[in-house]
Parts: sequence; structure tokens; C-alpha cells
Amino acid sequence: MTPDQFRALGYKLIDWIADYRETVEERRVMSNEAPGAVRAKLPPSPPEEPESFDAILADFERIVVPGVTHWNHPRFFAYFPSNTTLSAVLGDLLASGLGAQCMSWQTSPAGTELEEVVMDWLRQMLGLPDLFRGAIQDTSSGATLVAMLCARERSTKDARLAGGLQSCPAPLVVYVSDQAHSSVDKAIALAGIGRDQVRTIETDERYAIRVDRLRARLEEDVRAGNKPCAIVATIGTTATTAVDPLEPLRELAQRYGAWLHVDAAMAGIAMIAPECRAHWSGIEGVDSITVDPHKWLGTGMHCTAYYVRDPAYLTRVMSTQPSYLRTAADDKVTNFRDWGIPLGRRFRALKLWCLLREQGTSGLLGRIRRDLANAQWLSAQVANEPGWEVVAPVLFQTVCVRHVPEGLRTDAEIDAHNQSWADRINEDGRAYLTSTVVNGRRIVRVSIGAEPTELEHVAQLWDSMRATVARRP
Repeated sequence: MTPDQFRALGYKLIDWIADYRETVEERRVMSNEAPGAVRAKLPPSPPEEPESFDAILADFERIVVPGVTHWNHPRFFAYFPSNTTLSAVLGDLLASGLGAQCMSWQTSPAGTELEEVVMDWLRQMLGLPDLFRGAIQDTSSGATLVAMLCARERSTKDARLAGGLQSCPAPLVVYVSDQAHSSVDKAIALAGIGRDQVRTIETDERYAIRVDRLRARLEEDVRAGNKPCAIVATIGTTATTAVDPLEPLRELAQRYGAWLHVDAAMAGIAMIAPECRAHWSGIEGVDSITVDPHKWLGTGMHCTAYYVRDPAYLTRVMSTQPSYLRTAADDKVTNFRDWGIPLGRRFRALKLWCLLREQGTSGLLGRIRRDLANAQWLSAQVANEPGWEVVAPVLFQTVCVRHVPEGLRTDAEIDAHNQSWADRINEDGRAYLTSTVVNGRRIVRVSIGAEPTELEHVAQLWDSMRATVARRP
């Protein structure tokens, strides 16, 4: 493809994306393609001869788009917000156009220094103390694995440099709440600590970790000869966006020498609003934090902000220094290959830079406050409607609901009813919701935060919810 051909096709693709965003509200939110339907439309063998990009684009519209669930739809209320603002789309295009490899300062000086700047901008926006430094990781799952590896090495006095975990006299233990994300359990397993060494701590009526139970388990493990390795706190749990209390967790982590990691993947973005920062009082005492700009902020996927209080320790654990990567500038610059697991790094800072500049703190703050207000509005409607319940505190932008109609007696019947009405809304294409089980009860989560979602779309969902349960089969 020549630059002239690319220019003409690029205009066409930009027009397609702009038209898509203007008309996305007219589409079904969730794809209704059956399993295997997309694959069946694709040839089983690769093309022998070159094909025109016009043909590729035609097949994209015919085959790919019907199999896409539209996360940027104004009535997308499932999982978590995962927007890609158009300024971030352009930033991604710039990164792809440059094709820069940003593993080291010397491989692309702008890649390193722009990332340092935008991560510090974001730190200031979130109200984090200036003792933290950050790097962009792919996802919170990967960042949590990095945190667990650092926790493991600190607890074992760098056992990786000797006999590894097999040389450690005391078994390591990690403490999580029963509301922690599944990626935490996965990270602990991949770090070699083992799932048997995870202590799952009960939560209270607000779904926050019970500090008294955590303290008791720590004391019990120390008496048994185990070594507390890490405590994982969550600011905005996946099911209910509950908040663990950082102040007492920090005190326990310091007392027992455990690494304190904070998973604030989605809800951490709310800290752009100063009125939300009380939720992470004590954050200055934690060891590491994950926040996902690719969720509520809107940078598009694979842009997790990972902040650490001691970057020297992080780089000591993650560093690799083969001769072919060493340069004369290494002692003067940051090499982000030593801040995570991969050596290769895309120029991800570009899309965050474009977004922060195009939106500004004021624009992002306005959108977050809009979503917080819309969640409170929906919560009030649900709480005042007979037969409906708000089943968890509404701390951020997620409203957890349950409908309990007259005539249903058993928990199994009520659970099936709530799954049924959510499924019917999804199948109709009007909106997209997800459900989960909390304390043995099936609930439905309404996650508000798609960039185009306004109060009118939340009101439309509420009308659909009431109409759907009224037509109970």
C-alpha cells in the first residue's frame, strides 16, 4: 500500500468511524450472533492473492460488525465502562503510524519521556501523593501479577536470585477479601505462591473487608510459622464497587511486613473528583496501585496505570540487562522495559496524552460527576418502587438491583426471575446488563459510564426494567 492509497483509505475509515459513532444508538447493544456464526463466514484458508482494502472493508461491515457488542453505546450498562474517546482513537492511530518500539529510552526517547509526564499528570488528577511514580501496563491483571512478584521477592529477600521459593523456610500467605477480582487469585497462582496460600477474608454488610477477621488470620498464620506476604485491598469491587478501608489495612501491612496492593481498576478514576477521595484515605501508605484509564476514563484497551511508592524496588525485581540492550544513557534515564514483564512496549502514552489534552481535567471531571449523579438518580427510582431493591451502597457509578415480586417464595425462584428479566432486556437489544451472585443472591448490576450515556438513556433503561418485569412469563 502506497502513502497515497493509505491517505484515500484513511479518509474512508475515519468517515466510517465518525458515522458509526453518530449512529451507534440505532444498533442493538449486544451482538445476537450464535456461537460459530462469525467463523462460518470466514474462509478456512488464507488468501493466495492480494485483495483490495475496499473488499476488506465490505467484509468488515458484513462479517465483523454484526459480531461486535457495542461498548460505546449509550445504553451499554454491562460489566464496566470501557470507552474509547475519539481523541484516544486518534492517539492510537498516531502510535500505529509511528510504529515505535518504546522498551528503552534510546529506542524512542519521546516514548519514555511522554509516558513519564502523562503518568505524573494523571497522578496529580487522582490526588495521589508525589512520592508515587507510574508506568503504563497492559491491564490490571498484568499489573497485579507484577505487584505479587514484587511482594514475593520482598518477603523472601530476593529468593529469585538464589533457590527461588523452594529455598524459603516459611510458606508465604496472601490476604484478599471475598469480593476481590478473580485476576488477583490468578496473579497469586502465577507468582508461584499457590492458591492454598490465599486467605479469603469475609466482608461486612457494605461488602468491605472485615479488618477484625483479617487481623485474626494474620495472627494465626504467624503463630503457625507462615510469612504474611501481601494484602490486596480493593477500591471499587467488581460486583458492588465496595471500598476496603485503607487506613487499618496499612497499619496491619506495616506491622506484619506485608506488601499492600490496591486494586482500583475502575473506581480509581472517580478520584479525579475531589469529593470521592475520602474513599482512599490512607493511600499514601500503600506499596502499589492499579487504575485503568482504559475503563471509565476512555483511553481504549491496554492502558493500565500502575503506581509504586518505591520504583527502585520494582526495577530491581523486573530489570533485565542483556548486553544488546545496554546504552550509554541508562544511568541518566528511565527504561520502562524494567517496570513490567514485557520487553516490547507500544507507544501507549500517546493516546492518554491526546485524551488528557483534548478533554482536560474539567471535561473529565464533568463526565464523571454526570455518571455519579445518574447512578444516584437510578438508585432513588429503584428504592422508591415497590418490589425493587437496591442491594448495595451506591458509592460510584454502579447500581446493584434486585426485583422481588409477590408470589415468589424461594431464593431459587427469585434468582431465576432476576436472571430472566435481565436476559430478556439483553436479547431485545434495547440495553445490555450483567448479573452476578453476591452472598448467595442473584443480583443485576447497572454500570453507568459509557461516554454518550445521558440521564435520558438511564431513564429509558429504568422504563424497560419495569416494563419487562411487568410482563413476567
